[in-house]
Amino acid sequence: MTSLRWGILATGGIAHAFTDDLRTAGRTVTAVGSRRADAAAEFAATHGIPRSHGSYEDLVSDPDVDIIYIATPHSAHSDNAILALEHGKHVLIEKPLTLDEGQAVAIRDVAAARGLLAMEAMWTRYLPHMIRVRELIDSGAIGELRALSADHTQRISTDPAHRLNALELGGGALLDLGIYPVSFAWDILGAPTEIRAVGRLGETGADTEAAISLTHGSGAVSSLLTSSRAVGPNVAHIIGTEGRISIDAVWYTPTTFRVHAPDGSVREEYRSDVQGRGMQYQALHAEQLVAEGRTDSALLPIQESVAIMATLDEIRAQLGVVYPS
Repeated sequence: MTSLRWGILATGGIAHAFTDDLRTAGRTVTAVGSRRADAAAEFAATHGIPRSHGSYEDLVSDPDVDIIYIATPHSAHSDNAILALEHGKHVLIEKPLTLDEGQAVAIRDVAAARGLLAMEAMWTRYLPHMIRVRELIDSGAIGELRALSADHTQRISTDPAHRLNALELGGGALLDLGIYPVSFAWDILGAPTEIRAVGRLGETGADTEAAISLTHGSGAVSSLLTSSRAVGPNVAHIIGTEGRISIDAVWYTPTTFRVHAPDGSVREEYRSDVQGRGMQYQALHAEQLVAEGRTDSALLPIQESVAIMATLDEIRAQLGVVYPS
């Protein structure tokens, strides 16, 4: 068991999935907090967590909690993360980090002032198959990178009250689903120098589809697609002058990929062997950083998360999505 003690802030579906993976990995979960005491108690009973709190304030004040996973809708991430940081807790914040760049800057600055870890829970970056993908790219296995494509497309409820359709909760395909391919393009090709986006808005004004084209500093280009109303292939491709990497569905979860030579032959095939959903790898990384006395990750620095929010802000502006806040 680890010496870091986790607290879970909020009790929705993503909190259940993350906590399951924490337990699978043998991590220590000491407390859960909800705005409703009964919801916290039920969550604690389900996962064998010793203590439950009927408010977020009580959770962040718990002396037996070292690090808190923020699992609320992204419209609340900034307030929740800053509350935890101000009570001396490290935070792992569900993606996207916030609603916009300004809120992300606020989290970054509070964490820096307190000497604490604030890390975006973009769990895909920490999965074993993505580690291997980066190793191959760094080794020059597919030559100079020229292009990347990826989609994250799901068929989700059309109910206007659903989180993905509610503007007051930061609804829209872009922040909930599109963050995956956007962050992936940043990871593989670096910061974009040009951003173009088109899309469709739903009945509530939240985006339901977005097609995004990015040009990156090297001149490489990425083509990204997201939808909350229809299911696509959910695959990704990285194309270089000496080959390509084709990541199978669902590319942002533990999966398989192949490295192809220019003639189409397969040079390498990778198969993931991961227990659970795979969300434990980001937690293990966060714990390692804290154990080493570090407050930032080389795999996803907090400043990169801030910059990715700026990219999402620009895409959202081009789509014409405006949040009430």
